[in-house]
Amino acid sequence: MSTVAIIAGGEAHRLGGQSKGNLPLGNTSFIDRQIEILYKVADDVLIVANDQAYKFLGVPVVPDLIPGAGAMGGIYTALTVAKTKQVLAVACDMPFLQVDFLKHVLVAGQTVDVAIPKTKHGYEPLCASYGQGCLPKMMQQITRGRFKLHDLLPYLKIREIGPGEIAAHDKDGNLFFNVNTPDDYRWALEQFKDR
Repeated sequence: MSTVAIIAGGEAHRLGGQSKGNLPLGNTSFIDRQIEILYKVADDVLIVANDQAYKFLGVPVVPDLIPGAGAMGGIYTALTVAKTKQVLAVACDMPFLQVDFLKHVLVAGQTVDVAIPKTKHGYEPLCASYGQGCLPKMMQQITRGRFKLHDLLPYLKIREIGPGEIAAHDKDGNLFFNVNTPDDYRWALEQFKDR
């Protein structure tokens, strides 16, 4: 059994502060598309968000246990409330997630603290698997005011998912694309106009 947590706590300043997950995408919304995909990956899906805009989705919405700690705080929250030893964390604004790849990440994470994709641009911490063993180190980092997930990795047993493994699931090179600006959103809409 596994859990997937959609980390939806960002404020989306560059998109006018609106909840990215509720933005329309083709015939659905970002968050609805993710929920549909994620239930094909895991038995339990939850959303970590302080925004009550997601309550109507029928998926548990959990507020950050440590407000202001960014994505690390969101993942800490997910690990704390999950009924499983492992949580796959994904950002709410990634429209091109693939079921097979996410399953691959979960399998890769079964014997380590973190299974994390690494591209030529660096690590993708919001499409990674985190185990319960991360909690003490996360709390240490949060207590010190260090909220960057990259700063956490040296203290944990990690499994890098490299470019070759990623390419097998990412023919278009869009797997980790996320929406941060109006231009990003327009581009994503164009990709989904017939879906």
